[in-house]
Amino acid sequence: MIRYALQCDHGHGFEAWFGASADYDDQAERGLVECPVCGSHAVSKQIMAPAVAGTRKSAAAPDPAKMQSMMMQVAREVRSHVEQNFDYVGDAFAREARDIHEGRSEKREIYGEATPAEVKKLKDDGVPCAPLPPLPPDPTRLN
Repeated sequence: MIRYALQCDHGHGFEAWFGASADYDDQAERGLVECPVCGSHAVSKQIMAPAVAGTRKSAAAPDPAKMQSMMMQVAREVRSHVEQNFDYVGDAFAREARDIHEGRSEKREIYGEATPAEVKKLKDDGVPCAPLPPLPPDPTRLN
């Protein structure tokens, strides 16, 4: 089977399947190919990309050491951004996050310390919070 992209002289595009490429030519010559929209028999083949199976090459597996290095760099950048742009509230994080969420404190970005129980309670109450990624080891100080 072969699929052709076809178009009539009125600009209507459509697809049709044929048993072989010669079948299209034979049917078109005999006036059997017609536009399903307007019924025109003035139909021509259009350019179309072939559907070829099995030609894709699989991507090479990423280098684990390189991936780890990239992830550690991203973690450092995220942490640095938070430390430079958010207010540090220490162990008052849970109380301050709740106050901001409920409108009792000015809206601002904060970070600080919280116990697992405090974090669970914040999440249960719909207060948005997320853990700050731990600071990865300094690559210049690794042995």
